[in-house]
Amino acid sequence: QVQVVESGGGLVQPGGSLRLSCAASGSIFIIYTMGWYRQAPGQQRELVATITDGGTATYQGSVKGRFTVSRDYAQNTVYLQMNSLKPEDTAVYYCNAYLKTRGGLRPVDYWGQGTQVTVSS
Repeated sequence: QVQVVESGGGLVQPGGSLRLSCAASGSIFIIYTMGWYRQAPGQQRELVATITDGGTATYQGSVKGRFTVSRDYAQNTVYLQMNSLKPEDTAVYYCNAYLKTRGGLRPVDYWGQGTQVTVSS
């Protein structure tokens, strides 16, 4: 089994910063991509940022220059540093790990339970 656990959400004022963390654990053979998605009320889940096992990062256009995704490969952990936060960044943020388990035939997406980020004065 694999567990994906996020932490670091909360309430922050516009212009502030937050750092999200996510750790994957369990029967993992290899993690290909880890990243962050978000879902605001009444909206579909959308990609925020991802980072591959080779270190290639991809960002949604609205967060480029404000958010930074990074990864600790030894700890199977991914981080999202969020700066210059805006009210429109308010959402539940979900961690994703695209990985192959030990004995697994093909990679599978695993998701965390989500962490709330609220940007408000």
